[in-house]
Amino acid sequence: MATTHVSRDEIVSILRSRGKLARADWTEHELPDIVDTGKHRSLLTTLEINPADLNPIDLSPQHT
Repeated sequence: MATTHVSRDEIVSILRSRGKLARADWTEHELPDIVDTGKHRSLLTTLEINPADLNPIDLSPQHT
């Protein structure tokens, strides 16, 4: 499975919408702004968040 990068804010928003406020606060303080789903896969599983349900962030440089 390919590693993707997602916004920490999206993860926090999902947790808050589920009423998991303490987990959302912890996540907001402990994870980087951009989350590597491969590196943090076990945490996402613990939080019951499927990385495939998150919106990936394109980190490739923009050519103008």
